[in-house]
Amino acid sequence: MKFGNTVVKHRRIILIAALVLLIPSVLGVIATRINYDMLYYLPEDIETVQGQNVLLDEFGKGGFSIVVVEDMKSDDVSRMSKRIEEVDHVDSVIDLESILDPSIPRSMLPDIVNDSINNPDASMIVVFFDSSTSSEETLNAVSDIREILTKTSYISGMSSLVLDLKNLCEREEAKYVAVAVVMALAAMMLLLDSFAIPFLFLIGIGMAILYNMGTNILFGEISFITMAIAAVLQLAVTMDYSIFLWHRYTEKLDEAEQGDSGEDGKELERRAMAEAINDTLTSVAGSSITTIAGFLALCFMTYTMGRDLGLVMAKGVMFGVLASVTVLPVMILKFSGLLRKTRHRSLIPDMTGFAHILTGRYWAYILVFVIALVPAVIFYNQKNVVYDFTKMFSSNAESMADEDKQFMIANDKLREDFDIGTSHIIIADADLPAKEGRAMCKEIEEVDGVKSVLGIDALLGTAIPRNMLPDQVSEALIGDQHQMILVNCAYRVSTEECNNQIDRINEIMDKYDASAALIGEGPATKDLIQITGRDFTVVNWISIGMVFVIILLVLKSASLPVILVLAIEFAIILNLGICGYTGLELPFIVPVLISTIQLGSTVDYAILLSTRYKQERIGGRKKRDAIEEAAHTSIPSIIVSALGFFTATVGVAVYSDIAIISTVCGLMARGAVISMFTVIFLLPSLLMASDKLICRTTVGMKESINEHSPVNGDAAIC
Repeated sequence: MKFGNTVVKHRRIILIAALVLLIPSVLGVIATRINYDMLYYLPEDIETVQGQNVLLDEFGKGGFSIVVVEDMKSDDVSRMSKRIEEVDHVDSVIDLESILDPSIPRSMLPDIVNDSINNPDASMIVVFFDSSTSSEETLNAVSDIREILTKTSYISGMSSLVLDLKNLCEREEAKYVAVAVVMALAAMMLLLDSFAIPFLFLIGIGMAILYNMGTNILFGEISFITMAIAAVLQLAVTMDYSIFLWHRYTEKLDEAEQGDSGEDGKELERRAMAEAINDTLTSVAGSSITTIAGFLALCFMTYTMGRDLGLVMAKGVMFGVLASVTVLPVMILKFSGLLRKTRHRSLIPDMTGFAHILTGRYWAYILVFVIALVPAVIFYNQKNVVYDFTKMFSSNAESMADEDKQFMIANDKLREDFDIGTSHIIIADADLPAKEGRAMCKEIEEVDGVKSVLGIDALLGTAIPRNMLPDQVSEALIGDQHQMILVNCAYRVSTEECNNQIDRINEIMDKYDASAALIGEGPATKDLIQITGRDFTVVNWISIGMVFVIILLVLKSASLPVILVLAIEFAIILNLGICGYTGLELPFIVPVLISTIQLGSTVDYAILLSTRYKQERIGGRKKRDAIEEAAHTSIPSIIVSALGFFTATVGVAVYSDIAIISTVCGLMARGAVISMFTVIFLLPSLLMASDKLICRTTVGMKESINEHSPVNGDAAIC
């Protein structure tokens, strides 16, 4: 009772402190940088990242883009190039219209230069920035370049994509929270027994969300995915704790009012709240730890965006628990009169009869789930994961306004006019002999899908000496120790053709320069495919192992953790299997996010039901009676929790124009419902079928049941 009494006694101080802490939290939210570059989270020790560091350190170049200019005279293209070069944080510009001295006859130029210059439809300008792909400086530069471009000019590349993504996210993020709040509010007003209490829930959870997002300043920056879904996810996951506190408080208050203690109404409310706080803190300890473990499992990914979301959400759950036993109780006591006036009957009916039906046909339910498992596993293993960032940006680009998808329009123009799907950069030795450099470039040009190779030796060919190349071009392409070669490719990033092409280019590079590195969106994405494929397997097993151990310690049973994890894993496989069946393409990080989030957050439903079952069996009740009691008392809470999770996420899934955000929230919403049905129908059936095993493998259960049932028979002694 000590903690609960302390909260009740110092309720005014707690409320004032909670309000004051909102000020630094809001300032922290404003000061936390948002990172929109998904390739930024690759590990530092891979070749593509190390090559990118060389590009930035030695050449002073981070990101680069290609500007496509249609229907413009050569002189106008040159003037545009000069204006672009004057933009802040543009390091250099290579304009193929004026790359060589005008006195050089065009017949002496290599074919690649002539092909680019003589393109009847368009010209190409390569722009290098002196800052990284997704830095504020680069994004501001891209925005300034867009102001310079005409209606028939387009800037493509990763930085352009990041800018469009940033603009769209900043416009939508606040609306995600608003949609989640409205949807969750409507559900709770119907499902709970008070019209006013959902508002207090959302105020308390909202404060916890601000504390969580404000303390992200400790990390310096967070990913855009974390920023977009963390608030919605924290609302959905931690709502359970507020619901549990309210239920325990009303139960304790009813008991207190039925007694004859001689206390007045306010004293009864405070005593009931102190007891409810202690009960809530004890009860949510196990469930919150499993949720935190699920999120922390993401920290084991070498692709560090998982760590980014995992740490933020683990911290968010802790703030949610803290707010539910401090801020929320204070507000409930403050507005107790209003809460009494707005009480009503819950729409959820009594589940006693339904629980009896569940336990009477448990083998049928197990059979249904076993049959459903076969196609679920088959479709779960379908290869429907995508690494194409364009597809992650929007699944329905046709419905988007042109200003929201400028990078997509630019990339389409680059493909139409020059047949370029992506570009790679070779970082080679600056002292590589010109003859070998030309031979390497020539061999790379012959690789399937390579459209052009723009390097110092490829541009000059055999007839033109290096000193005839303008200084700005020489400085752009040659550093103190390395030279840079741009390889334009017809294939789209992440496709099998592009990945095979990258392997072939690496083979050729190694033949001429073993120290050379191939970097860019294509090679980085290929590394991403290999890294995340390994990450997903590791994280899935770690999350299962962590949750298993926690349930083992909480329930002190060797069999219950297996049963509970199997039930929720079935729900996860079914959820992702539906995507395989429908052919829905999943952005690469979605499966591991869904697996860990759904396991960590919805295993609480299973813990709630199985804990009550264990208590009833230890108390001496028969197997079926214990499971029926556990089911009919737990199902209403499970329904409220799952539908709260569903409503908080489904609205964002429907509203969001960003494919990766919409997909994550949609699968979380569906996963909550699938987990709800799995726990309601499958778990009681598994408990019925495994009762004797559970009794024998759970600490103290066998002895307690035998003590209450000294005679063999219908008492189901273990």
